[in-house]
Amino acid sequence: MSEYQYYEFLAIDRPLDDDEQAEVRSASTRATITATSFVNEYHWGDFKGDSTRWMERYYDAHLYVANWGTHRVMFRLPSDLLDPDVVDEYCVDDHLSAWTADEFIVLDFISEDHAGEFDFGYDADALLSAIVGVRAELAAGDLRPLYLAWLAAYGVWERDEDAFDREADDDVEPPVPPGLGTLTAAQRALADFLRLDDDLLATAARTSPPLGRIADDPGDLTAWVTRLSVAEKDRILERVVQGEAARVRMELLRRFRDDTAPATPAPTRRTVGDLLDDAARRRADRQRQLDTQRAEDEAHREQARALARERRLDELADEEDAAWSRVDALIATRKPAEYDAAVTLLTDLQGLAEREDRYDTFTLRTIALRQTHARKPSLIERLNRAGI
Repeated sequence: MSEYQYYEFLAIDRPLDDDEQAEVRSASTRATITATSFVNEYHWGDFKGDSTRWMERYYDAHLYVANWGTHRVMFRLPSDLLDPDVVDEYCVDDHLSAWTADEFIVLDFISEDHAGEFDFGYDADALLSAIVGVRAELAAGDLRPLYLAWLAAYGVWERDEDAFDREADDDVEPPVPPGLGTLTAAQRALADFLRLDDDLLATAARTSPPLGRIADDPGDLTAWVTRLSVAEKDRILERVVQGEAARVRMELLRRFRDDTAPATPAPTRRTVGDLLDDAARRRADRQRQLDTQRAEDEAHREQARALARERRLDELADEEDAAWSRVDALIATRKPAEYDAAVTLLTDLQGLAEREDRYDTFTLRTIALRQTHARKPSLIERLNRAGI
């Protein structure tokens, strides 16, 4: 298996200065490097940098894929926008981990699947752009990405029975965020990247309350901003001028949503065993329904084929002699495609003979036909395969 690795880093809140770009450049002479991104592919050799260190010092998002089955995505956020204690409830061994670095919290999502060779059916350079939106959603207080990662981690157990000890059956799920049944595009991309099973997600979403608000109401937002003090607005404007516009926006949206979000009762929390068992039952029920539907569809198709054949035989009964003449003409061409057409027509004539209890007559005519064309092995082979 040839080797393939893809690395991408993004600086979102602050671009790298010249010295920082020079430092990351020292790790790769072939990478595409700008003030806001680092992209490189490896078909041999390895990345010389340190992804963890780079995320702590320079970048806000990182994605890594390898064709032996590793998927990894990391995000860095201000820790005052995402409480580390809240994140800790969703962490699962090496599948989702988090740590603080200065004023930031770094999230590390990993999905492994080494069952065979991997041929990426997508462009690796399009993955991070599809997923990176979850960073802003997390900063705004949306915890669905964390729950998706937690669920995907335990979903590995369905593919690898040694992924967890049996005691993990009794682990209780973290708080279930609202809106699991209506994921954003970025969250859907994250779920796919982490190989989250759709049946397991649908099972988990059953206790997730609907989102109270799909989008921020401009009128509510205007009223909320109006209530901010003049001093606070001055501080906000100063930070924007100093280049912190992206962070200020995340902070304000987080505060606005925290202040205006309606209270919703917390759903009952389930165990990992309950979730996996329910997902397995859902999957089995869906497969049974699919098998039943397929059987019904095939029965309908068979009925349609039988009716069409009866109509065809009715028409053939009115011109049987002409059909036999047509068979002779087709065979006389000595062309393989015409032989096939002759055998198809003979098959219908055979069906007509069986229906009208004249099989002996059909047999005599086909014996004579075989004798006449005994030196045409291609035709005889076709007749044998068709049972004529």
